[in-house]
Amino acid sequence: MTSVTKARRTARLSRALGLALTPKAVKYFEKRPYPPGQHGRARRSNSDYAVRLTEKQRLRAQYQLREKQLHRAYVEAKKLPGLTGESMVELLEMRLDALVLRAGFARTILQARQAVTHRHVLVDGQLVDRPSFRVKPGQTIQIAPKAQTYETYQAAAEGGNSDVAASVPSYLSVELEELKAKLVSRPKRADVPVTCDVALVVEYYAR
Repeated sequence: MTSVTKARRTARLSRALGLALTPKAVKYFEKRPYPPGQHGRARRSNSDYAVRLTEKQRLRAQYQLREKQLHRAYVEAKKLPGLTGESMVELLEMRLDALVLRAGFARTILQARQAVTHRHVLVDGQLVDRPSFRVKPGQTIQIAPKAQTYETYQAAAEGGNSDVAASVPSYLSVELEELKAKLVSRPKRADVPVTCDVALVVEYYAR
């Protein structure tokens, strides 16, 4: 699949879900913000199920997870005190690939995942190549010294991803020039830059 085809598919998904999933999708989404298809402009009367499904898909797309991965997070969140939906997002946000993205070391969640799988990321000085690795409060993530010489990370260290990145959330402390970040506390749903009605996601899985 070519990069152009991938971009178009992402743009279609972005319009279907109502949010731009990547920087490249933004221009397509702004040009045609309505869902794809000949009836995309028409006002749709969605069932309760369809609304819940869409919210679940929005959350899944923003973390680029497989269905089993998202459901696993829901099952784990159910066992925790507090609101299940909020706990679910908080667990997802402690994934290593998510924190690489939030720290500004990558432009997209897929790029962040690639950084991890290519063994470019250290956690407390040790190489970790699992994007799903859960970072604990107090742990430090950093781009490996050799990888820091790559153009992609040099640009990131100079703030090259700031045009697509949300402001650094309160649960992260970032030294961008050093390509280093520390998870200072457990993420709180209110601080996580994810667009989703988590209550509807819980309703979807609890049906």
